[in-house]
Amino acid sequence: MRVLEGLEPKKVFEFFEDLTQIPRGSGNEAGAAEYCMEFAKKRGLSASRDEFNNVVIVKEASAGYEDAPTVIIQGHLDMVCEKEADCAIDFAKDPLDVAVDGDFVYAKGTTLGGDDGIAVAIALAILDDDSLSHPRLECLFTTGEEVGLLGAKDFDASHMKGRRLINIDSEEEGIFTVSCAGGMDGILHIPAVYQETGGVRYTVTVDGLQGGHSGAEIHKEHGNSNILMGRALCWLDEVVNFRIAGLSGGLMDNAIPRSTRAVLYVPEEECQAFEERLTALDAIYKTEYAASDAGVTVGFVSEGKAVGQALTPKCASILMYVLHMVPNGVIKDSMDIPGLVQTSLNLGILRLTEEEATATFSIRSSIESEKQELGDRLRHCVEFLGGTYEEKGSYPGWEYRHESELRDTCVSVYKKMYDRNPRVMAIHAGLECGLFSGKMEGLDCVSIGPNLYDIHTPKERLSISSTKRIYEFVVEVLKELR
Repeated sequence: MRVLEGLEPKKVFEFFEDLTQIPRGSGNEAGAAEYCMEFAKKRGLSASRDEFNNVVIVKEASAGYEDAPTVIIQGHLDMVCEKEADCAIDFAKDPLDVAVDGDFVYAKGTTLGGDDGIAVAIALAILDDDSLSHPRLECLFTTGEEVGLLGAKDFDASHMKGRRLINIDSEEEGIFTVSCAGGMDGILHIPAVYQETGGVRYTVTVDGLQGGHSGAEIHKEHGNSNILMGRALCWLDEVVNFRIAGLSGGLMDNAIPRSTRAVLYVPEEECQAFEERLTALDAIYKTEYAASDAGVTVGFVSEGKAVGQALTPKCASILMYVLHMVPNGVIKDSMDIPGLVQTSLNLGILRLTEEEATATFSIRSSIESEKQELGDRLRHCVEFLGGTYEEKGSYPGWEYRHESELRDTCVSVYKKMYDRNPRVMAIHAGLECGLFSGKMEGLDCVSIGPNLYDIHTPKERLSISSTKRIYEFVVEVLKELR
């Protein structure tokens, strides 16, 4: 029996459950793309799939809408793959273990992929229903969105006829997003030099943090485990002559990291001071983050005396300096739109290998020059210390459109259906609308979505009732777009 059977809208949750059974982390979307192509083939719909696994499914206009302009419904196939430490699921090959709790769908121990599988499911349900009234539809499903909007960047839009685009990739019902930040990845590379050392080998962890989306939730000031580990190492360095043998934290640059692990060698005679220092820091973090991250912990486990390779003192000092001094979090708020973060960055991934330490940041800003300036700050910092800087995945912001027929229609339909006004706003997270606006001249976009909570974390959950309302809303908007 299907887990989501009986939920409404029936077809939306049927297609969504199918998608949860197909591994579709960023870079692994081929299975999901094939599923969409098979869907189209079975229904006799025109469909195309490019070399990047972007999929377009076309359905001709229903009776009476033949002269109406084409509408694009758009979402992305890929999902962020985060899981609890004790979860055995392999995102590369295993299905998600979905479940229902009251009004919510979630996945046991992992992210759900409601961001953005629910967009695909809603679009497929609309394509599947021949009773609906609508203009010609182009349903566009992209790939690599979570790692820099890669599919949207590579997508050839020259064959697209639509100039009205409904993006279903927002996470709060009743909010119409009409502008978003641009972004890029900034990667610091610090050379690693090792030498043999000895002492008591410890594993130190900063764990139990809330995490979250590095754009949509950066203003919540949740603790970043990579940054907190950098602070911990610098604090320890004041009293203990430890050596760094391992360091890793975070899985995605656009997710605020929840857990970071360090492997250290400590002189036996300094173990007591080392442990006392970490115990004190645990209490400090619990006080500082009581409101935003009540579960934060600083833990340590002794593995006994050992001999092994560790960073030279010079290399360790450079790494600790970078982790302690680089900017992170909200940099600047908008002066024009109250409550909107204008510029930020997130140290999402930290890794130490045999060759180097890498720190990967997600940089975002509504102002292109501020985005680049933040990248320059990172570059100057790491190059001064003998490292190198790399930029990748840069994408533009989505500028506010003062005149928008699509936005006006969405607002009108929402007021008619729910007897209240929606919120029309800009967001700090990145959306593909900015890229598509650059590819399709005159494109009119609105981004909407059902209530999704704690996205990019294993606590992610999707509201069933909100999904039903959003589906019905999109259906009604299409009916009005003659």
